[in-house]
Amino acid sequence: MKKYYIIDFDSTFTQVEALDELARISLKMHPDKEIIFRQIEDLTNAAMEGQMSFRESLTARVSLLQANRNHLKQLVTRLKKKVSASFLRNKIFFKNHADDVLIVSGGFKEFITPVVSTYHIKKENIYANTFLFDEKDNIIGYDAENPLSDEGGKVKLLKTLNLQGELFGIGDGHSDFQLKEFGMIKKFYAFTENIERKTVSEKADHVTPSFDEFLYINKLPQAISYPKNRILCLAIGDVPESAIETLRKDGFSIRQKTSFEEKYVADVGMMILADAEYMDEEKLKRAVKLKTIGFLGNSRLKIPGGLCTTMGVVIFDDPKKNPRNPVFIAKRMIGFINKGDTHLSANFPQLQLPRMAGAHRLIHIHENVPGIMAKINQVFALHQINIVGQFLMTNPSIGYAITDVSAEYDKQVLKDLKQIEHTIKFRILY
Repeated sequence: MKKYYIIDFDSTFTQVEALDELARISLKMHPDKEIIFRQIEDLTNAAMEGQMSFRESLTARVSLLQANRNHLKQLVTRLKKKVSASFLRNKIFFKNHADDVLIVSGGFKEFITPVVSTYHIKKENIYANTFLFDEKDNIIGYDAENPLSDEGGKVKLLKTLNLQGELFGIGDGHSDFQLKEFGMIKKFYAFTENIERKTVSEKADHVTPSFDEFLYINKLPQAISYPKNRILCLAIGDVPESAIETLRKDGFSIRQKTSFEEKYVADVGMMILADAEYMDEEKLKRAVKLKTIGFLGNSRLKIPGGLCTTMGVVIFDDPKKNPRNPVFIAKRMIGFINKGDTHLSANFPQLQLPRMAGAHRLIHIHENVPGIMAKINQVFALHQINIVGQFLMTNPSIGYAITDVSAEYDKQVLKDLKQIEHTIKFRILY
């Protein structure tokens, strides 16, 4: 059965509410701009949370804008830089599903179309409101005949489209949930990468903190192998907020704790520790999903480095205790998770590579014994996998191999790589 993906624009495809941004452009010199900004934001939230009819909110917001076509051009430039990170990295999905993706929004075509069209979304699949202008190109209202300008507009629109197949809705607001409430879609996914509205997410079939999560649970091709919101990152002790926010912005699930609690041992994927903390060796041995540790100080006496190495856990630390380094350590951890970079790590061979477009990146960490690379390449040869690039660095303990492959592969390839003797850890990055 054909599948359709109904995607919202404001705070979903983009990180922001476009009318709020337009107000900040058009009212830049207005003496009461801050008061008007708050009014518009309050009206937006009231509609998105179902506390006010959409038409009432829309009419009030448009009347406050004092905007024109030139302001819209500036808005488009700004919105192109505000596309949600998880949509940005999955651009190939939209190219491959150009016939299946519909943008359905209570926003306006004048700024939506120029933004989403660069993502291979067809203009005929973009449904939104349109502004009305006077002879001087000032916005004076909107087309009130458009169903999307009315309360329940998305439901009314989809009834007229009469799409045959399975429909999935992705959005952050009450109007998106209404599609499920009125039986227009099979499942509603509350998108929370930019904002979470509790009144909406509590009713959703699934809360999706990123577009990666939506693709993952629906077994659709994705830019990364595993959604970052599913990687648990513990911040232990007095970790600066700047470092925590850096990790949070990249999409990781953060828990701030005063100690390494037992309940997190089995599931933790990343850890960042303040200088006063230390790592319990017994707990570390059982943290089988742990991939990297960031330590905001000299890790030599606080972290069992040898054990981390034999477990395939990369350590990034700061022996000189540079006050600006907490963010730097967080970025090094992100670089390892996203690209496999181990540059400036305390215990791993130093390797730093650019992301390879159009390829799959596989990481193999193994004991440093002769013949491992030959066995890895035998697996690729057996499955007729084309290698785009391959890099190996070693230290006395381990070998660290990154292989970029161009071909699609079946799961047996991954199983064979994991079963090579002396393998410590194997990861698919993307």
